[in-house]
Amino acid sequence: MLLLYIYIAYLLSVASANVEKTIFIAPSAVTLPAKDPAFDDLGLERLSPSNGMLRTHLNASFPTDSENQGTDSWYFLENLNPGQRYEVRICWLATQPTAFTLSTYTLPEILEDRALLSAISLYSSSQLATSPPQAATTPRRLGGRSGVADSEPGADSVLFLRISAAADYFSLEQSLMEDVPPVLADVILDPFLGNVFPKSLVPTACWISVVACLAIVVARWISREFTRVVNSTDIRDHQDVKKGQ
Repeated sequence: MLLLYIYIAYLLSVASANVEKTIFIAPSAVTLPAKDPAFDDLGLERLSPSNGMLRTHLNASFPTDSENQGTDSWYFLENLNPGQRYEVRICWLATQPTAFTLSTYTLPEILEDRALLSAISLYSSSQLATSPPQAATTPRRLGGRSGVADSEPGADSVLFLRISAAADYFSLEQSLMEDVPPVLADVILDPFLGNVFPKSLVPTACWISVVACLAIVVARWISREFTRVVNSTDIRDHQDVKKGQ
């Protein structure tokens, strides 16, 4: 049983090498204005509890004095449940060594910090410039829920997610040092059940529980069989001693 726990702990430590995460509590719902040029048509990709996984390529770069955490990518978390604990994880391949930093910001924090607002605007402009024409012609308003007209203001618990990607490798190939390739990654929004346990880990926890129960049953069976063999051996030895007398 102890070996099983040690093995599971080892697997978790190995897996964490390619996983970075941030844990937060969803803020109170805020009313998004119907017409606000600062937040209209930003073109940010969205994550929500109903659509919690996004596979994407993240731009990365080597840290510099001005960008010590690499290249930033911005995402929008919407339709959150106020007061509920969430986790955002990013998973990437071990063949692309990268140091990720995840940060979340509320709408008031973005509005009060011109640097953050400028960073989002610059990222949005670059994304819209590289988007397919048909996708760029019908952008969605941030915070809009399904079934609600874009022209109507609505209250929603939202957050802005910033993912900073810094290349974390050294290569003798000059091209890799000059031009860092985009990192293939999965960005996952995971709600906590009862604000205690990540929902996506429930199947894993069930599997571990089943394995642990089976291990206990097998261990007890082996112990009983071993005890039975030892007792039968002692009885035969005792009978042989009596016959010898």
